[in-house]
Amino acid sequence: MPHRLLKFAFSKEYPEPRMFNTPETLKPEYDVVIIGGGGHGLAAAYYLAKEHGITNVAVLEQGYIGGGGTGRNTSIIRSNYLTPEGARFYQTSVDLFQDLSRDLNLNLFYSERGHFTLAHSPASLRTQRWRAEVNQHLGINSRLVGPEFIKEQIPEIDLSCGGHQPPIHGALYHPPGAIARHDAVAWGYARGASQRGVEIHQKTAVTDIEIRDGAIAGVHTDKGFIKTKKVLSAVAGWTTHITRMVGLRTPLVIHPLQALVTEPVKPWLNAIVVSASLHVYVSQSSRGELVAGASLDPYELISMRSTLDFAEGLGGHMLELFPCLGEAKVLRQWAGLCDMTPDFSPIMGTTPIKGFYIDSGWGTWGFKATPVSGMTMASTLARDEDHELIRAFNLSRFEQFELVGEKGAASVGH
Repeated sequence: MPHRLLKFAFSKEYPEPRMFNTPETLKPEYDVVIIGGGGHGLAAAYYLAKEHGITNVAVLEQGYIGGGGTGRNTSIIRSNYLTPEGARFYQTSVDLFQDLSRDLNLNLFYSERGHFTLAHSPASLRTQRWRAEVNQHLGINSRLVGPEFIKEQIPEIDLSCGGHQPPIHGALYHPPGAIARHDAVAWGYARGASQRGVEIHQKTAVTDIEIRDGAIAGVHTDKGFIKTKKVLSAVAGWTTHITRMVGLRTPLVIHPLQALVTEPVKPWLNAIVVSASLHVYVSQSSRGELVAGASLDPYELISMRSTLDFAEGLGGHMLELFPCLGEAKVLRQWAGLCDMTPDFSPIMGTTPIKGFYIDSGWGTWGFKATPVSGMTMASTLARDEDHELIRAFNLSRFEQFELVGEKGAASVGH
């Protein structure tokens, strides 16, 4: 009986189902073309279909889904931002994340851990107190905590940093801080969009975008031309390539950002730990790996190569915080691309080109915004009007000198 069941399950008549459809050819025309098969692009496609009934949509990905920033980040989710615009936006994303596994019918391994931003000096402690008070005023669950609370929650931490760095004086504590499996988020949105009729085309590169009379007319790909009146660019670190095709200027600059992961070890780190002074952030995955990153590489470069200098520097600072990791082995390291804006806030919404929409400027904070970005961009595409949560993030703010300064809310110094 077991052998017959196995044969039945994998027979050609009853093939094993895929996570999402993989059509062989492009249709000649779509209502919406989304460039970028990462979390943001797939989420926008999902909410277009689910919330607005727009299913004649093609998602074009030059590589494989989730292979860009979505699969290269350290998967931290938080909302302890400083501006009213940022706080509302990221809190909405946290709210969506908390029920996203149920919504997508897929376990995303969402896990609330608590987020500690360490202060290594009295001046830094004053900054964290300021952030806590602003967060509380904006309805964000954050508070200032002392060394005793930190040690109680994270017994393995060395509050003196081995005497090599200034000691820890306290921290900004954000209880809703969480992690999730980032590739599962991409898969879940891809499957949900596909089930509703959206087409996902991997290994499909966009070579040009056609504009007629100031409006989108179509998209050229390495598999042919597509007619469409609406295009969403959701390609993060590759945004400048796409905006060049439509002649749109932005203040984006691209920096590499590196991360590493250790071999799996018995779970012991239940919190997310961030030190702006040491340029370290670290959490432990559901599989026991320690996932860690640092600040941006200090040069503008479109490259995803990692460096020995990064691993050495981050490893040294990790040992200052957690001397118990002296024997931990680094399993792998990698880099991603960060499209940085002058005010450390995203660029989202409509543009001067009719039918061309942009979802960019995600720097080091893109993953945590995946659900809310998809929801708001889907609404913007459907109604051709910026969703209220992203009006402050429109590209036009740079001409109007109405910046949304979030640099103070960056987890590490940039």
